[in-house]
Amino acid sequence: MLIDRNQELLEPGTVGADINPPPLLTETKTVATTVLTEDIGYIRKRARNLHEETDELHQQGHYAEWNARTNQQGRTSTQEMLDELANLGFAWRDLAKLLGVSVPAIQKWRRGEGTTGENRQKVASLLAGCDLVSAHYGIQEIVSWFEMSMQLGVPVTPIDLWASGRPDLVFDFASGHLDSEQILTAWDPKWRDRYRSDFEVFRAGDGYLSIRQKER
Repeated sequence: MLIDRNQELLEPGTVGADINPPPLLTETKTVATTVLTEDIGYIRKRARNLHEETDELHQQGHYAEWNARTNQQGRTSTQEMLDELANLGFAWRDLAKLLGVSVPAIQKWRRGEGTTGENRQKVASLLAGCDLVSAHYGIQEIVSWFEMSMQLGVPVTPIDLWASGRPDLVFDFASGHLDSEQILTAWDPKWRDRYRSDFEVFRAGDGYLSIRQKER
């Protein structure tokens, strides 16, 4: 009597018919799933590239419009542009930081004394940047927006970004296409360590935000 070798592997009392082996993929199915995986991988890579290309185009659009608005604003005098910035509500110390000059220099220009073409362009570009942000992103009270910390517990504002030569990050933050953490990382990769605190912000029982010491 011939004995089926496969039955020798069965435990006593186990019927061979009760064991369902995993389905075997045919060669056709294997090829099909391989192609599908490759197609999905290509689509994923293309989507990532499109995202990067779109971000770059958006930034180029910001720059082109900002440049055009700067040239338009630069047609007026430095004194008139400073008056407009003052009417928006900027403090002299903040304007000095944003423009990279001293407060006495701004006061001198405000009185109508001459300035260099470079400084005139700085004033025009700041005013143009305010116009761009307000026109496209509906930000009300542009000055207080510039002064507001970008993230709770982190003393970094759009003023700091602009003053450090990163108006592109100010525009990206205003657009909402990048969140505050992404903006801060682009500005300073070590910002978390730099501004680490022993305190944290939380919502108290009354619904208002409050501060407490972090648990160790």
